[in-house]
Amino acid sequence: MTKKIVIVGSSNTDMIIQLKEIPKPGETVIGGKFSIAAGGKGANQAIAAVRAGGDVTFISRIGKDMFGDSSLKSFAEDGLNVEKIIRDPAEPSGVALIFVDAKGENTIAVASGANANLSSSDISNKHDVISGADILLMQLEIPIATIEAAAQIAVENDVKIILNPAPAQHLNENLLKKISIITPNETEAEMITGVPVKNGDDAERAAKILIDKGVGIVIITLGAKGAFVFSNTFKGIVSSYKVKAVDTTAAGDVFNGALAVALSENKNIKEAVRFANAAAALSVTKLGAQPSVPYKEEICNLLEKEKIN
Repeated sequence: MTKKIVIVGSSNTDMIIQLKEIPKPGETVIGGKFSIAAGGKGANQAIAAVRAGGDVTFISRIGKDMFGDSSLKSFAEDGLNVEKIIRDPAEPSGVALIFVDAKGENTIAVASGANANLSSSDISNKHDVISGADILLMQLEIPIATIEAAAQIAVENDVKIILNPAPAQHLNENLLKKISIITPNETEAEMITGVPVKNGDDAERAAKILIDKGVGIVIITLGAKGAFVFSNTFKGIVSSYKVKAVDTTAAGDVFNGALAVALSENKNIKEAVRFANAAAALSVTKLGAQPSVPYKEEICNLLEKEKIN
């Protein structure tokens, strides 16, 4: 029986400018290439999970505007269950402005719009959807009270919770105790734990702090170096895959969506992280958030190719 994944989070439209270098404060850089792509951490993770083969329902809030219409159409084409997405009558859909430099690094500014209105009462209205899931995946581009409300329903119904703490902010210990798996990057891990993460030893120290606060498993993503895992069954770095980076915007989101699917297929934590690493590596080879999300066949092909090599 296919396990159900519910993703609670944000949906944005990304407006992207590719430049040789990202402008400094007060600087104007001419000559960039402009494009528009679907984005938002919640939506990116939902699309990543669907394309990786998951049974996914997305709970989000979008505006009654052209961006919202476009997002719904795109989600449905990918096979994402959009029945629980709320159309906000007052606020516009979220928008992100993204600069991407020649090395694939980026800076992002987000106008949350309807995402900021995704409330605890919205979550209460979706109680049956969350309680009936096997895995709940969330990020932090929506109000923290909404995250806490969803986590409470999940805990009460033995639903595994994956929290991607991005963008990073303070998390109270009551929430951390509910988290089955937390997946910060190096910057987020430092902000949450106070430990600068420069290598595997640092990652282990930061992970231990989170474990001591009640988190079940810690996975700290390390970019091209892979991911550090701290669990009862495996502790160490799971290496990533060598690719030419074009745009790293959605790499973390793709990692989380693919991770949720691998765990829903009963892969052990090391296998699941390897699958997620492969998905994330493929995503950085293309421009845009959701346009860069790979399909399951591509992920499996990379895993098989690496195995042969």
